[in-house]
Amino acid sequence: MDKVVASAADAVAGVGDGASLAVGGFGLCGIPTALIKALLTAGVTDLETVSNNCGIDDWGLGLLLRAGRIRRTTGSYVGENKEFERRFLSGELEVELVPQGTLAERLRAGGAGIPAFYTPAGVGTQVADGGLPLRYDSAGGVALASLAKETRIFDGAAYVLERAIVCDFGLVQAWKGDRHGNLVYRQSAANFNPLCAAAGRITIAEVEELVEPGELDPSCVHTPGIFVQHVVHAPEVAKRIEKRTVSTRASI
Repeated sequence: MDKVVASAADAVAGVGDGASLAVGGFGLCGIPTALIKALLTAGVTDLETVSNNCGIDDWGLGLLLRAGRIRRTTGSYVGENKEFERRFLSGELEVELVPQGTLAERLRAGGAGIPAFYTPAGVGTQVADGGLPLRYDSAGGVALASLAKETRIFDGAAYVLERAIVCDFGLVQAWKGDRHGNLVYRQSAANFNPLCAAAGRITIAEVEELVEPGELDPSCVHTPGIFVQHVVHAPEVAKRIEKRTVSTRASI
């Protein structure tokens, strides 16, 4: 039952080239920084990532992207990463853009064993009708575009069928975790972490505070240990702010 491993490097040792990763976090909040850095050091490549975003140029998943380790990514926001833009438009990166709520539900469905669901989000757009560029060629033309999805009418309204997401690995960051893999996220760091934890066939959690079994209030556990296979203690990982806005007050 003790799922604790000695280091982040040991935790990601099973991640091989071509693996798919569901990575928790929103912007730079709640991202598994130690695990991402361990993957960078390990040298794995040709990765497929599913995450709300792909980090920034020098932090988070942006580190793997800059090193050319990510082949394909699925996400809902990419606006803070110039290297992402360059790689996508030059044909070096395949990108599936998904409405944010749909992305969350696709991950949740994957973790719950639901293969697909209908949603009104995206009906009447290229999300449902197809034609969204997934990959460009080196000349700027569309090399691969999204296909049309099934739509149906329920109670007079149109809905589009979306497939669930299940990845080889889930990488998440938690505030507290015990040796059995039970996890507690803190405030807004909950974001996509519980969803990615459930959507990974093998889930690896880095935790700021490692506690013994029984120390966590069961009613406060966000991710039960049954979803988690490996836990690594990462108490001093740096936390970055994606965009800092400071107002200037006039002197009184």
